[in-house]
Amino acid sequence: MHDWEDVHEGVDWTENNPGVNIFTEPTSTTTPLIIIHSTGVFIHNVQWCHCPGSSVHQQHLHLLKAQLFPASTSRPRTAFTFDVLDHFLIDALECKTSAMSFSQKLRRLTNNAFPDSVPDRYRELMRASRQWRDLMNRKRFGFGHDTEVNPGTGDLALFCAACPQPGINMPVDWQDHYESWLVMQRYVVDGNFTAQHMNMKQPHLDVTLSDGLGYMVTDADYQAHLSSAKETKERSSCSNHHAVNAANTNRSNLRATGVAATACARHGCFVPHTVVDFQKGERHMNVDYSICNAINYHSDNIETSLIIYDIGCQWCIHFKDCINNSPGLSLPEKSQILTGVGKFHLSAHKLPCFARFSLNFIEGAGQVDGEIMETLWAPFNKISPTARSMSQYHRQEILDDHMRDSNWKKMVGIVRTLLKKHKRAVKGIDDIKLPFDELTHTLDPEKIAIWENDEKMAMELRGDHLDIYQLKINKESETSDIERPGSIPWIIQGINLEDSQDGLRSDVRRLPHDATTTQKAALQEKRLKLAGRITKFHEIADQMMEGIELDWGTVHVDDPRFCMAEADEQAWEVSDEDNSELMDEEIPAEDMVIWMPSSLTHELANVLGLAKLQEEELALRKGQANDCLEKIRLALGQKAVIYRQYFQSADSVWTGTRSKQEAQRCSLKIEKLVRSYQRARSAMERLGMDQQNLENIYQEILPEQLTVNKDVTEENRFGQGSDKLAWFWRVDGAHKSQQHAWMDEFYRVNWLKAKARWRRWEEELTLTRHEMRWTISWFHHQKSQWLRRSMEAMKSGHQAYGHRQVLLWQMFAEDAEDKFKDHML
Repeated sequence: MHDWEDVHEGVDWTENNPGVNIFTEPTSTTTPLIIIHSTGVFIHNVQWCHCPGSSVHQQHLHLLKAQLFPASTSRPRTAFTFDVLDHFLIDALECKTSAMSFSQKLRRLTNNAFPDSVPDRYRELMRASRQWRDLMNRKRFGFGHDTEVNPGTGDLALFCAACPQPGINMPVDWQDHYESWLVMQRYVVDGNFTAQHMNMKQPHLDVTLSDGLGYMVTDADYQAHLSSAKETKERSSCSNHHAVNAANTNRSNLRATGVAATACARHGCFVPHTVVDFQKGERHMNVDYSICNAINYHSDNIETSLIIYDIGCQWCIHFKDCINNSPGLSLPEKSQILTGVGKFHLSAHKLPCFARFSLNFIEGAGQVDGEIMETLWAPFNKISPTARSMSQYHRQEILDDHMRDSNWKKMVGIVRTLLKKHKRAVKGIDDIKLPFDELTHTLDPEKIAIWENDEKMAMELRGDHLDIYQLKINKESETSDIERPGSIPWIIQGINLEDSQDGLRSDVRRLPHDATTTQKAALQEKRLKLAGRITKFHEIADQMMEGIELDWGTVHVDDPRFCMAEADEQAWEVSDEDNSELMDEEIPAEDMVIWMPSSLTHELANVLGLAKLQEEELALRKGQANDCLEKIRLALGQKAVIYRQYFQSADSVWTGTRSKQEAQRCSLKIEKLVRSYQRARSAMERLGMDQQNLENIYQEILPEQLTVNKDVTEENRFGQGSDKLAWFWRVDGAHKSQQHAWMDEFYRVNWLKAKARWRRWEEELTLTRHEMRWTISWFHHQKSQWLRRSMEAMKSGHQAYGHRQVLLWQMFAEDAEDKFKDHML
């Protein structure tokens, strides 16, 4: 910035500047010029150049040479420094500062006490900033060098560096090296009803600078499409989506009720020339135009496109018909469209949409959630109130500029983003692969072969064939207890007594504080009966031990983590089983010691000659543990069906209450089985079972592992990309569970989903490694473009700027190569 000072009339400026020749006319006068700088607003007297050949019509050019941007080209009286215009643009992009706020800031910087005394140049700032923005964009995209070429649609827009783009960041023979799923276009489309626009009072006075050259579509072509297209009016077969569509249909004085945009689903970069205005809510004819432009953008010979749309299940029904019936819409030949729904929004759809539109079941989707547009709209909502009342083309330029800046920031951070994706993909595979292999190992190979064939057919044909990922059994299967094998009735009786004590303790915990006399009497009767059974059991034990003193015994204490369902129990009933309670003894029956071979340590049993008895109990305890695990799986499956079929779809208070009671009974049963499993595991540990079996086969059960399987109750839920089954679903006993109709269906669905999750993580890792290579190639492409421009440039300024850009893109490429060198393919 030059130092400026007033030049007063009658002063010979050359007196103290010898050697400087100034051609002036004797009658020339100075002109006051308002100069706006980043530090304030200043008024200077300027004497215009009167050199030979100079004209009053060139005053704006003289200002530009002094790095001052004139507010007008005819006799300018206001000029902005290049610096203040740069400051305003970066403030608007980063801080969402409006022109009015920025103008007021400059006036206060000039005179904070009397800002009204400072000239107001708000309108001039609006006009000059638009021109400056357009000039900077043309320069940065090479049209200051390629002056003989006019920018076309989307040429003043930046796109994604990591997405595959033939002719830009992919080799010439890419079709010979890449599978179709790898180079598939992955786009997400969404609407924003905050970005409204009011009707203009005098639209004929509006001036366009870059209509269709950025991210918003060319207005004339778009309006021609809307006039010829016909909106399909059909009742939604899914959830009530019309609430979104009708969001702004009744708003008066609005030219646009919102916008729709398309972005790359993996990196969140807006696609050039795809942003459209809504007129009456979110109509398909608007979205179709955006999607077609996106699919045609840099897509030479790419045949497959994945379109992720919140209401994709309804949009895809008539999309092909709309293409055929609308002259303004077109797709590349052999184009194949795959439709998906974002993982968060999918949970609001009807259940049949889950299997057919879930990104988990689309080959090549990787770990895309389809919700990245929501993060992109957040900063735009801050500028929407300002842009709402702008002229149409000014608003268009503002939206283009913010989308361009959003893509630029995505590009600057792409290296860090891809490294995070790579780390996450490696961890995802490690977390998913082992549980999937364990589950596969435990299941029937013949059935797995059938499931794999079904999966292959579903991936090829899609549509209804994808319903393999849904449960085919809707009614609860009847389960029957599996008869427990037994070799020594006495040991079996002891195990049964432990279960009876457990039931008695449960009844005591559920006894109301204000229990009636009848309830207490019933419990006491049960308790007396159990105490008699325990006494008789110990008499038989004395006979079997032949004089060995039995001073040891086992007292079981229930784990409070598995007594939670009892706290939720409202009604109290005396169990029909042989379990009882409350007695005025010093030691209640439920706390009495029961002597079993496992009451002794393994070493002491060998000394006393009871090793054989311990071996028999160990075999029975294994059976007890396996039986508990089997029944836990069945009970969890039964509870999941209750939630799926009855509780979630309850159409009355009575039905809902009954479903809750059924679920509560299942919870009580599950906790009882877990406590029995814990007793069996503790006994096996005392009986000398090796630690490897305890850690791998008979592991501890944790409360969080007993949740209802959400692959049954919430098939279309958000956030299931890293789900895995608890360990007891993957043990060898699972093969036996498949003999049950419900469990066979349960394992089929869970195995298919587990494989789909593993495949998506494998794709994510492969995609990320290729994206690293494509990013580097994109940087090199930009470098080569600027190298060509700088070499073809005739002016030194053009050459210098071109060389600067070459160095910039080379730095991006070198940084990416250095950080990607150990990861990319």
